[in-house]
Amino acid sequence: MRPRDADKERIIKTKAIELIVKDGFDGLSMHKLAKAAGVSPATIYIYFKDRDDLIIQVGMEEELKMFDATLKGFEPNMPFEEGMRVQWMNRAHYFLENPNQMHFMEQLKHSPYHHQIGVRIKSNFSNIMSQFVHRAIDNKELIQLPIEVFWAISFAPLYQLVKFHINKKGISGSPFVLEDQSIDLALTIVLKGLKPTIQ
Repeated sequence: MRPRDADKERIIKTKAIELIVKDGFDGLSMHKLAKAAGVSPATIYIYFKDRDDLIIQVGMEEELKMFDATLKGFEPNMPFEEGMRVQWMNRAHYFLENPNQMHFMEQLKHSPYHHQIGVRIKSNFSNIMSQFVHRAIDNKELIQLPIEVFWAISFAPLYQLVKFHINKKGISGSPFVLEDQSIDLALTIVLKGLKPTIQ
């Protein structure tokens, strides 16, 4: 059996993400990937059983990287506003530094692979987020919402701003650069919308 080469494995994973971002999952073939990575198709099978195994392994690895980046300096017992600010800045910086990974994970989210990765991944991320949210609800810092509504209000605005920055243009087509001032403005409005109304 041929030995594993960490550099080749990393290049294969990087090129797989690039091809999926460019051509979608249907556009990824082992032959095309081998050519992009500068290896033979047989080399890819040293590291992955098949195309699905490759996508799932790369997806799991990228999810874990994003989880680690999001949780940097974060604690679930933080006040809600402080914890959200830490998450927003962590997520923004990670995806601004890794735009291909952001596009790849967006595509994963809307594919059958998302569920397969979710049941295999070993992470405490969901539990930590759940503790944070429930503590904020108990402390009357956050209104109780269905998880999908909470996520859409809490993080979708940030991701859209990051997309504008990555595409280098805003909604009108004019140049756009994401700055901390825009992040702060959007987060302030999000926090206001999530805060319980004082009777």
